[in-house]
Amino acid sequence: MSAFDGDLWISFNGEIFNHLEIRANLERKGHQFTTRSDTEVILHSYAEKGEDCVKDFNGQWAFAIWDRRRRRLFLSRDRLGVRPLFYTRTKDVFIFASEIKAIFAHRKVPRAIDHEGLDQIFSFWCCLPPKTFFKGISELPGGHSMRVEDGRITLYPYWRLDYPNGASLTDENPDLLAEELKALLVDATRLRLRADVPVGAYLSGGLDSTVTTALIRHYTNAPLRTFSVSFEDPGFDESPFQHEASTFLGTDHQEVHCRAEDIAKVFPDVIWHTEKPILRTAPAPLYLLSRLVRESGFKVVMTGEGADEVFGGYDIFKEAKIRHFMGRSPGSRWRHLLLKRLYPYLTNLQKQPEAYLASFFKARPQDLTDPCYSHFPRWDMTAMIKMFYSPEWKERLAGFDARGLLRGSLPREFHNWDDFCRGQYLETAILLPGYILSSQGDRMAMAHSVEGRFPFLDHRLAEFGAKLPPRLKMKGLNEKYLLKKCMTDLIPKSVLTRPKQPYRAPEGQCFTAPGAPDYISELLSSKRLREEGIFQPSAVEKLLDKFRHGMAVGIKDNMALVGILSTQISADQFIQNFDSHTA
Repeated sequence: MSAFDGDLWISFNGEIFNHLEIRANLERKGHQFTTRSDTEVILHSYAEKGEDCVKDFNGQWAFAIWDRRRRRLFLSRDRLGVRPLFYTRTKDVFIFASEIKAIFAHRKVPRAIDHEGLDQIFSFWCCLPPKTFFKGISELPGGHSMRVEDGRITLYPYWRLDYPNGASLTDENPDLLAEELKALLVDATRLRLRADVPVGAYLSGGLDSTVTTALIRHYTNAPLRTFSVSFEDPGFDESPFQHEASTFLGTDHQEVHCRAEDIAKVFPDVIWHTEKPILRTAPAPLYLLSRLVRESGFKVVMTGEGADEVFGGYDIFKEAKIRHFMGRSPGSRWRHLLLKRLYPYLTNLQKQPEAYLASFFKARPQDLTDPCYSHFPRWDMTAMIKMFYSPEWKERLAGFDARGLLRGSLPREFHNWDDFCRGQYLETAILLPGYILSSQGDRMAMAHSVEGRFPFLDHRLAEFGAKLPPRLKMKGLNEKYLLKKCMTDLIPKSVLTRPKQPYRAPEGQCFTAPGAPDYISELLSSKRLREEGIFQPSAVEKLLDKFRHGMAVGIKDNMALVGILSTQISADQFIQNFDSHTA
């Protein structure tokens, strides 16, 4: 779209939810509009305020504005990184797009794997922007804008989460804060219900999606259709809770039933949309779910992503709290027993002796001072995949320190924040945009042209959550305490009180059971592994044998198989056979 006689042009993907309010303010200042779209509001906001216009936006966006008079390209991405924005430059061209495959369509752009990018995925589950899985392709981080002018690229943050100093946390009235939180949730939901098409909602049976659905039901007159995933494997299935929540809220509910073979079948399509390797199969059922949503005639769904990051719901926060408690009294004969309270749904972990658990979770006093202490067990587990690297790949990575790079990118204030808040920042600033949204949320919805909207990722809620004292996020080991408190009268008691169970899906067995698709044996063959040169064929073969003989156990083996296979698929689709995939 263009405005001001062609002086400004925009390419825009996303939604500005408060565009009506911004438009009214601009009209009072004399701006005249020719459409009712939020796209035109961005152009007029830029004309009025320049690059600071993004600070007024409440939404999810990736856009680029060409300012013809200044001969300047201005690009921006929403605060929490819902919508993706990638770019590269050749000798004479600057190229940007919402998807890397669109950049690769340009014949001047070479395609190659970035070995450091892959190593970051095998460290943190994602790359640290601007790094991506592909050499020479960069990602604009969430909360950042960029100016391209006179051949120079200037990248800068316009927003960042800030947490209170650990020593400055004060007592607050929980009742008043709960009222404020509910008001913010209602308004965030109301804004995101603005659409030209019917709006549905994901309903997993957990707290977050039930809250989102309840807000739609109780505070709007919108007819409500809900969607969920059920699993053939009862260890992953939450359909009884989904049906209970749907009945309580009176929704018209549909579900997609997912089997292990369904995940294996669509996995290459999933990687085509994640555009990078992943370490879990969890995005695949969400890919199938968004297809159901689209086939049901819906183009917009509300989802609960962000609540765990903003209000302290993840088990990793509970884990870190117990480990800190143990580390402060290493000689205690009973504190380590609290480790049994972690991950009740992981039966293999629960069977481990207490000494193993204490060692695995690194509850040692000398570790407590590290600012990234909360994430040590996860990162250590993830890094085990690197044992499968080929000698040549290990040599290329000699001297590369992914964790050191992350530590160097942390805000200066990070070291002064409360321990709980440090863990929240690592989840919100890194894993949320790098994996939860890019590989599960936005990407899997947009694979079927369904737009996900995330009330908990309203920046006002994120800022409110960041300022809360940690004890109002996790009271004892009761996660998301204040969120539960403010929603007591709107959702079923069983949802409020049920133990936290994260969304999971069947993994390694999807790819090793009899009748698995042919692409798996082809891409994991010694021949193809040697051709790519990333993994040691003999090590991969031993891993496959463990699965074939029923000896693969736990997270480590599953993560390794999914990571290796998705890397091989990525190399096949984007490096070796890109032209045939886009034909």
